[in-house]
Amino acid sequence: MTDAKAMIAGCATIAFTPEEIAMFAEHKPWGLILFARNIGTADEIRALTAHFRELVGRENAPVFIDQEGGRVQRIKAPITQNYPSGAALGEIYKKDKNEGMRVARMMSKLHAADLLPLGINADCLPVLDVPVEGSHDVIGNRAYGHTPQAVADMGLAAAEGLLEGGVLPVIKHIPGHGRALVDSHKDLPIVDTSAATLRAHDFEPFKQLKDMPMAMTAHVIYTALDAKAPATTSKYVIETIIRGEIGFNGLLMTDDLSMHALSGDFCDRAQASFAAGCDVVLHCNGAMHEMLPVCEVTPTLSGRSLDRANAATNLLKAPQSAAQETAALREEFNALVSAFA
Repeated sequence: MTDAKAMIAGCATIAFTPEEIAMFAEHKPWGLILFARNIGTADEIRALTAHFRELVGRENAPVFIDQEGGRVQRIKAPITQNYPSGAALGEIYKKDKNEGMRVARMMSKLHAADLLPLGINADCLPVLDVPVEGSHDVIGNRAYGHTPQAVADMGLAAAEGLLEGGVLPVIKHIPGHGRALVDSHKDLPIVDTSAATLRAHDFEPFKQLKDMPMAMTAHVIYTALDAKAPATTSKYVIETIIRGEIGFNGLLMTDDLSMHALSGDFCDRAQASFAAGCDVVLHCNGAMHEMLPVCEVTPTLSGRSLDRANAATNLLKAPQSAAQETAALREEFNALVSAFA
C-alpha cells in the first residue's frame, strides 16, 4: 500500500465523473467516504465501492460512511432499516446498563451486516462526545448520554459490535466535541473549560477506547490547551493530549477539511493537519476544485502513519454470522428496542 496517499476523499454523486476517475487513478487516496448524495440503489453502491478499489488498486481499501442511526444515517430504508439514535440507546442504558450495552453492540453488528455487502468496511462510529448543558445540538442526541462512563460503556459495545461484524470503527471526535457552543461545520468552536475538567470529563471515553484502530479529530479550540489552533491543527493537542495523556496510538484522521471551523485555503488546512501530527486528512464534499489542491500537498502514507493504516486494515475479516443469524439478531434487536420504548 506504499502508493496510497494519506487522504480520504469524497465524490459528487452515485457514480464517478471522468474528473474523479482521473483523480482517483492518479493520486490513489487511501480511502473513500460516502454521503447521502452518493446513495442510489444497493447495486449502485456496490458498483461505486468496487470502482474505487479498482481505480486505487487495493482490494481492502477502506470505504467510510457515517452510519450512526437517528439523524445521522446516510443509508436508510429500504436498503437498511432506520435505526434509533445514540440517545435512544442511551435511555435503555439508563434503565438497564447491561441491556443498553447489549443493544448498542447488536445495532453495530446490524450496521456491519448492512454495510459490508455494499462494499463499505468502515463506519464513523461510535460518537464518544459527552454533551454538556447549553452546548450546540450538532452532537445532541447523537451522544449516548451525558456522563463519561455511560458514553464509554456504550461506545465500547458499539465499536466491538462493528469489529465482530467485519467493519472498522472510528471513534470521534477526539479529544471531545461535547462542549462546543457552535456547529463546527459553520463556525470555529472555542471551549474555555479548564484542563482539569476536560481531563476528568471530556477525555475519559477516549481514554477507555484508546486501543481502537482509528479516531477522528475535533475542529475545536480548547483555550486551556492551545488558545490559537483547533485540535486538528494543534501539535500540542495531538502529541501531548491525544497521543500522550489519552494514549491513542491508532490512525488519526481529521474531521472534514471543508468545514468552516478551519481557516486558510485547502493546501494550508491539509499541511497544517499533517504538521500537527494527523496521519490522514479527510475531505468530504466532493468538490473537485477543493480536493485537487489537497491531493497535491498530501504525502504518500509512510512510516508510522503507514503502520497505523496497515494495522487498521489488517483487522478486517469476514464476519462469521450467516444470513439467518443476522435475521434473528435483527428480530431480537427490534424487540428489545420496542420493549424499552
